This record gives sequence, C-alpha cells and structure tokens, in this order.
Amino acid sequence: MSSEILSFSLLAFTSIFFIVNPLGAAPIFLALTEGWDHRDRVRAAGRATLVAAGVLVVFTLTGNLVFRMFGVTLGAFRLAGGILLLRVAMDMLHGQPTATKSTAEDHREAVAKPDIATTPLGIPQLAGPGSIATVILLPGDPRVPWRIVPVLAAIAVTLAIAYLVLRGAERVQRLIGQSGTRIMSKIMGLLIAAVAVEFIAGGVKELLPMILSQVK
Repeated sequence: MSSEILSFSLLAFTSIFFIVNPLGAAPIFLALTEGWDHRDRVRAAGRATLVAAGVLVVFTLTGNLVFRMFGVTLGAFRLAGGILLLRVAMDMLHGQPTATKSTAEDHREAVAKPDIATTPLGIPQLAGPGSIATVILLPGDPRVPWRIVPVLAAIAVTLAIAYLVLRGAERVQRLIGQSGTRIMSKIMGLLIAAVAVEFIAGGVKELLPMILSQVK
C-alpha cells in the first residue's frame, strides 16, 4: 500500500506541476506586469496563486458532483480531458502558447486592467481547463479517499513553486533564458502527452463496453 501511495503521489505531483507549468508562466507574468515595481509584482503573484489554489482545491473536492449534475460518466470525462491535455502537450512540443490557457486577446485586455491577478494569471494561466480536468480525474470515480490527500498536497507544492517563480520572474528569466524556457516547455509537453494518452486509454476502456452493448 505504501508503494502505491508513493507512486500515485509522484504521478499527481508531476501531472499537476507540468500542466500548471510555473516556468512557462514567468514570461507571461513579466509581460503583463511590465513597468510594475517589485512590491506590486509580489502582490499580484500572491493573489494569482491563491485564486488558482482555490479553484483547483474546489474541483478536487467536488469533482464527482460535476459528473452527477450533468449526467457525465467518468469514462467520457477522462476521454475529453485526455484530448484536451493532448492538445496542450502538442502546443508545448511545437513551442506555441496554448490557447486553452490564455490568448493574445486575453493579454491585450489584461494590460488595461488594474488587477490581472485573478484573470488571466490565476484563471486560466495557472488554473486552466487542463489542470482542472487533471485534478478532477486523478482521485477517480467513485472517489478513492486516500488519493485526495496527495492531489491536494501536489496542488499546494506546485502553487508554492509557482508563487516563488512569479515572485522572482526576472531572475528566473535571466537564469534559464528564452532557450531554456523552450527546452523545459518541450520536456513538459512530452510528459503531459504521456499522461494524456493514459487518460484517453482509460476513457476508451471504460466507454467501449457501453458502446458495444448499445450496438448489440
């Protein structure tokens, strides 16, 4: 049991960390806060990570309610979530900003806003559709109670790292540079693609008996 908990905890952390992608958020954060002083940037980083944490924790704890409210099976959601994650992964592997997080229009609108911490930084840059789908799917359906704790811990650690990265975004950008950011994005994209394929395979496996029974 301990080895199962350890392996699942590692899966939860890597899945959530790579889809949230704190390092990829750093250049976007710098662009949106251009001309701000350090204190304002620190405040914005804190608010953004708190907003993202609240959203991801709520979906982690109430994921089953979403299925019941809309009559959606876990297999269907797993398949849809896997396809969404695969799209994010393909964008990252090709070095393109993914539109599932934020678009150029979002960035233009954000520049005119006095507070960009809630949107687009908190939502959807940190807590976007991909990360929401991930935290809903990881505990399973029906919920495996012990799995919720590692998911919540992974959210906390990931967003703590995100806060530190955003707070020191200028230093992070200087340290890894544009080429380093692209390399990290491609590595994360490959790992997210692997998680996406697992979700898709699980969704197909769960839906296939239902589809075959209807055909018969």
